[in-house]
Amino acid sequence: MVARVDRPERRAVGLGRGRPAIFNGWQLGALAVAALVCVPALSVLWLALNPSEDIWPHLAQTVLPTYLATTALLILGVGVGTLAIGVPTAWLVTMCRFPGRGLFQWALLVPLAMPGYIVAYVYTDLLEFAGPVQGLLRDLFGWSSSRDYWFPEIRSTGGAIAVLTLTLYPYVYLLARAAFLEQAVGLFEASRTLGQGAWLSFWRIALPMARPAIVVGVVLALMETLNDYGTVDFFAVHSFTIGIVNVWTNMNSTTGAAQMASLLLAIVLGLIWLERSARRHRRFHTTTMRRRDLPSYRLAGSGGLIATLACGAPILIGFVLPAAVLADYALDHYGATLDRNYLDYLWHSLELSVLAAIIAMALALFLGYALRLRRGLVLRAATGVAGVGYAIPGAVLAVGLIIPLAAFDNRLDALMRDWFGVSTGLLLSGTILAVTFGYVARFLALALGAVEAGLGRIPGNLDDAARSLGAAPGATLRRIHVPLMRGSVLTGAVLVFVDGMKELPMTVLLRPFNFETLATFVHQYASDELLAECALAALTIVAAGILPVVLLSHAIARVRPGGVASGAGG
Repeated sequence: MVARVDRPERRAVGLGRGRPAIFNGWQLGALAVAALVCVPALSVLWLALNPSEDIWPHLAQTVLPTYLATTALLILGVGVGTLAIGVPTAWLVTMCRFPGRGLFQWALLVPLAMPGYIVAYVYTDLLEFAGPVQGLLRDLFGWSSSRDYWFPEIRSTGGAIAVLTLTLYPYVYLLARAAFLEQAVGLFEASRTLGQGAWLSFWRIALPMARPAIVVGVVLALMETLNDYGTVDFFAVHSFTIGIVNVWTNMNSTTGAAQMASLLLAIVLGLIWLERSARRHRRFHTTTMRRRDLPSYRLAGSGGLIATLACGAPILIGFVLPAAVLADYALDHYGATLDRNYLDYLWHSLELSVLAAIIAMALALFLGYALRLRRGLVLRAATGVAGVGYAIPGAVLAVGLIIPLAAFDNRLDALMRDWFGVSTGLLLSGTILAVTFGYVARFLALALGAVEAGLGRIPGNLDDAARSLGAAPGATLRRIHVPLMRGSVLTGAVLVFVDGMKELPMTVLLRPFNFETLATFVHQYASDELLAECALAALTIVAAGILPVVLLSHAIARVRPGGVASGAGG
């Protein structure tokens, strides 16, 4: 019923047989793009291995053990938390019928639109000693100080784990649900004939088969955890990202920052290896083309109530409550936000995000079509390398980018002083160009994934027909492929745009002097306990994140052709 099959290698399209395997402009351009995107990571490794000053022993004896221990605790806590929320909720909305199921199918993805640092600001405002929750408790029970009662400290490693779990579990939910939807009905029918109920079928059949997809979701959540800056900085949690920024800015040591960034990069590569290992030799496909609705288990009474609460709680805590608090603050203090140059910061965010989206999509189209023209080993490797930036934390990319840009600026300035007696200053470092380069290097993978998905749905005979009519590859891409895949192009551009609107660590480290975006403005004011004054800006970031969530919800609904589990409406 289910067989493991090998995926055949797809042939290159649009090329004549017997043509010599030489690099043309498309292939050389693709290699150049991949090399350019790799510059930040390579510069970090180079500086770490060739330090101008060796402060590594000092770091290893003082702060490094704390950064390692805290980061490991964050990874462990977020990994367990996202698993505990993402997998059960995905199984419930896919295989069970209970009140509210139709709503939860898409609403469980909504917390993905809420950046972790914004959730951290809101819950700190609500749960700290001077906040409304503890104030209400003191009024109800007559407590006068914190010595009279115990209340969990929100600004702690545990608080950071909770906040990141609430905003990152949708990665696990999304991939787990897609895996459950793709499983064969016959397996569950056989399980039923053997007397297995819903939960035994889940533990013995569905969960083992979905394990590779679930591991991918957890790894994505963990990589976002390593990239987080706003949450851990606000909660004063000594993670690796905070360590890199502190060594660079407070200790004024680019070498030390590069060495720490290299160690963090090694951790990320380890997570990527874990994800690849989970998928290796674990491709399963149904041997029949028939698609039927998945079986569903009706949960009534207390079972239905528990399922509703289990699916509703993450949405309520991770999105509805923070959004409601921000909306209340924004209505009361929107004038203060507008007076603090909100429109300028909005323009800066739009400028960077739109520019990054356009450049990333152009490069992704170039890379994707070059790979379509000739699927050689070198080009496949180059495309894979070009997309690795999304797995690298923003702080690491920022360190790696500022090193070559600063070296170029200093060398050019020295030459102009010697030759013409004129100082050029910083032409690239600390400019919009530097921030845009960082965005493109990090988010190119999103655009490339959308382009490859779109090109994969276009049959190769269209390329052959265009070539027989004398169309060059560029004209074929422009006149045929782009119109046919405009939905994929738009999706990729939207994903890059939204991630650019939310990006914080790279923007903090690479932005020009006195250049604020919505993300840096919200972080600065919330850190100064002025959340109400920046609530409108925070809501703007959240609103921008809603669109890709809608796209993801629409995409996951089409995972299983012919319908999903019966009783979709709950």
